Amino acid sequence: PMPEYRLITIGPSHFCEKARWALTRTRVPFVEEAHAPGFHLFHTKKLGGRSVPVLVTDTRTLVDSTDILELCDRHSSGALYGSGEVRRQATELEERFATELGPHTRRLAYFHVLGDKALMLDAVRAQGSEAALFRAGYPGIVALMRKSMKIDAAGAARSRERILALHRELGERLSDGRRYLTGDRFTAADLTFAALSAPVIVPPEYGWPLPPLEALGAAMSSEVRHLRDSVAGEFALRLYREDRKVVPAIGES
Repeated sequence: PMPEYRLITIGPSHFCEKARWALTRTRVPFVEEAHAPGFHLFHTKKLGGRSVPVLVTDTRTLVDSTDILELCDRHSSGALYGSGEVRRQATELEERFATELGPHTRRLAYFHVLGDKALMLDAVRAQGSEAALFRAGYPGIVALMRKSMKIDAAGAARSRERILALHRELGERLSDGRRYLTGDRFTAADLTFAALSAPVIVPPEYGWPLPPLEALGAAMSSEVRHLRDSVAGEFALRLYREDRKVVPAIGES
């Protein structure tokens, strides 16, 4: 049997969800080790990473979510990216979403929720002494998060525009009735788009318990409803409904 890998995460993080989903879908055995924001650094820094996810395998440590997807692809004989033209498109889209979508959905969501300490504590679900320290140090941790990710009203407004522009573009791509972004099969592009959209569409099937829509406050829930109603938002919700829990048989795509 394959050894169980260790996935170091911040539970609700969408880049961690991207890795979690890929590992689950391609049957790579792993155990998740979730930490509170800031506290993850005590575990990732000594492994050569600053951000999460970090995947510790039996032979090496991967500190980038795309590298983790590529490992999952190799483990599943290319099922996650496909081949030929599908693979080329899936690789290109996955890279775009990692740089042009992920940072913006995170900033917009954090802009709306960081001020709600109870909500954040519920979302992070830290354990033991880390939970007490996260609660006690919350104002300082939030100040650092706001500074490092440029989370302010102007940044959030810019991020919202970037998300809407990408949603419009993908809406056009999907307008020919295709089932997935590269045609008729699920790839890393679909997985990455859905996972990195999650902070602003809040799918019920997310791989970590997220607060319900009604707990998010008026401004954030209004953003979520608006983005869910776009063609691309509906597409991401469908991917969660139909593909998040799917573990294809060995050899299937």
